[in-house]
Order: sequence, then C-alpha cells, then structure tokens
Amino acid sequence: MSETVLLVGGGGREHAIARTLADDATLYACASNRNPGIARLCEGFETLDETHPNAVVTYAEEVGATLAVVGPEAPLAAGVADALTDAGVFAFGPGADAARIETDKAYQRRFMREHGIPGCPEFETFESMEEACAYIDGYDGDLAVKPAGLTGGKGVKVIGDQVSSEEAKAYLRESGYDRVVLEERLVGEEFTVQAFVANGSVRVTPAVQDHKRAYEGDEGPNTGGMGSYSDASLALPFMTDEEYREAVSILEATVEALPEYTGVLYGQFMLTAEGVRVIEYNARFGDPEAMNVLPVLNTPFINVLTAARDGDPLPKLSFSPRATVCKYAVPEGYPTDPAGGTRIEVDEGSVGEALLFYASVDEREDGIYTTTSRSFAVVGVGETIDEAEEIAERALAAAGDGVRVRHDIGKPDLVQRRIDHLESLRGD
Repeated sequence: MSETVLLVGGGGREHAIARTLADDATLYACASNRNPGIARLCEGFETLDETHPNAVVTYAEEVGATLAVVGPEAPLAAGVADALTDAGVFAFGPGADAARIETDKAYQRRFMREHGIPGCPEFETFESMEEACAYIDGYDGDLAVKPAGLTGGKGVKVIGDQVSSEEAKAYLRESGYDRVVLEERLVGEEFTVQAFVANGSVRVTPAVQDHKRAYEGDEGPNTGGMGSYSDASLALPFMTDEEYREAVSILEATVEALPEYTGVLYGQFMLTAEGVRVIEYNARFGDPEAMNVLPVLNTPFINVLTAARDGDPLPKLSFSPRATVCKYAVPEGYPTDPAGGTRIEVDEGSVGEALLFYASVDEREDGIYTTTSRSFAVVGVGETIDEAEEIAERALAAAGDGVRVRHDIGKPDLVQRRIDHLESLRGD
C-alpha cells in the first residue's frame, strides 16, 4: 500500500526531503510560505502556520496522511510532532520534550554533563546577564556566548573571533535574553554528521561542512548557512576516518541516553587538536546539509520512515560515492538587513546538471518573491569536490538580480585552507 506523507515546512531542507520522497509516496505539504519546488512535487500544498499544531493536524487528517515528516525546528518546539502522534499520524521528528536537545542549549549542556556524553566543552549557564558579564571578566581565555533558545544559527558570538569581550558584554546587556550559555571557545574545523534515529537504531550520513559567515573568505556576520560541501567518502578532506567514527560514537552515546528519540539527530562538531568536541545538537536535518546528503542517499527514505513507525530496526544506509557542493542565493542585505518582498527571476533552464532547491521564497500569482531569509540553493554532485563545485558554480547563472552568492564554497583553495589549518593545530 502506498504511503501518504505530509511534509511540514517550506525551506530548502524540505524541498530536498520532498524530492527524496516524491517517487515513493503520495506527498502533501504545508508551510507558511508557498515553496514552488515543493508544490510541484506534491498532490496538495496548504499555506498555514506550521507552528500551529491544530492546523497541521487538521490538514493531515484532511489528506489522510499515514506518515509525517517535520522539517524545521520551530514546529518541533511548538509540539507539532506530539500533536500528530496524538492524532494517530506517525511523525518522524521528536516531540517537544526530546527536541529540547536543540531548543534549549542550557538543557543540552547539562544533559551532556549528566550523562557523561563525550566531547562536552567547559561551560556555565546564567539567567542574569550581569553575572554572565562578570564571568567573562574573570575567565582566562575566550568564550562562545550562546543564547539558550532558538536563534536560527545567528545568535552566537565568539569572543576573540567575531567580537571583543567588551562587545560581547554589550551584546548581552542589550539582548533581552533570559538565559545564556557561556562556554570555552573551541578552535578547529567545524563539521556536521546527521543521523536517522528510531527504535534504538542510529544510521549515519556523510560528514558535511557548512559555511556560516556571510561573505567570501569567512568574513562577515553569521548566517543560517551560505553553503556546504561533502566528499565522496563519509569523512571530509581535513579529517581521518577515525575522527569521523569518534563523532558517530558521540551521537550513539547521545541516543543511548535518549532511548525514545525518533527523527533526525544532527551533531555539529568541532575537530580540534585534542579531538572531536560538540558545538551543538539539532533535532532535525540541517539546512543546507540536507541538500548534500539526501541527493546521494540510495536507500529509499520511505523505508526509513516505515521502519521507524513499525518499530523495526532502521535499514542500513547506502550512499553513492559522490561529492556534493551546495551554494545559496540570498536576498541583498542578508542577514543583517535583508530585502524581503522582492520579486526575483530564477532561470531554471540554466541550472544544467546541478540540482535546484527553493528555500524561503513565496510563490504568488505573479511570480516568486524573497522573504527575509535564504532564497534558493544549487547543488553540484560529482566524482570529486572540485567537479561538484564547478557544476554548482555554472548553475549560479540561475541567480538573477536581487540576490547574492558566496562563490568560494567548495573551491580548492578554501578546502586546502581547512586542511592546512588542522595540520597546523595538530603540529603535523
């Protein structure tokens, strides 16, 4: 019997999920923005507030959904997966309580400490911003300043990298945050490993490196992610297979301490001279990282979903030995002063071999409009990172006026800088 799947969310991550499921299930979707790429793959698309559990459940029941995939973090935090489960629709995504591993960074660090999860940095949590400022004054070294709640990847400030200690204290005093985490600054190279989790199974995907900074050369403010790359193997060029396995063992230890967890568990790691450390967890696919791993996944995603629902071990995953490079087109002014509401032209015919994923755009009767977040991504898939980058770069002809791109992602000199950085930290 064919499954009817409801996809919740309208970003690039969800477009990648929709593309992965469209041939194997009857697909419906709902989101606050009408994503044209997702809509084309679906039998129906409902525009609604995806953080409103009742609205999502009502639509799921209308379309006869037998499964649901909750893409973004905000609906998970709002309890959408819980509401779907209560209504008898299996949701691949953690309930709000389990999603605290992402949505509450203070809880996340305490959870790691209490369960002895490897890779946890030195940290303290504060409810008083003045006490946090005093801690900065007395700390011997640099700190990462993290609001405890969700900030879309843009709320973290790193002393000694992005801001001075005085700027960090001013940021805290002006922030209005009710809780904050201060932790030791980790120095190394960031990477992500994402895993499908259900019924005690942990099935991991290739490592991906995202690029948070807005401008080329890793300059500018943090964003939700300007693009990312993966290699033809599970590891990345600057890491060893053993270091990849170290990250996987951390995810496995985390799931052992969260036995009821169902969904995607995303580990964002820092590879340091001392080994792998945890920057944070996310309770869903990364965006853009989903657009790297799903196009090379050979195992039908629908088989993962049905095994999770039926209480079976998740299937072993198979991936094509191909590298990927993802580059985002974002509104002018993003992330500090993005120009939302701008009509853009996307020349889909110029994409060539690359994959095109629409993200935070809104399709209206007269065209496609930007929101204040990222607009669309192109993904090259090739035998090597170089080949994948060239495919993605050629596809950027699809980006017309009103958007900009960070072109250096996946280029040989930037990848080599990552390798050289780790070698210098290790003393190689």
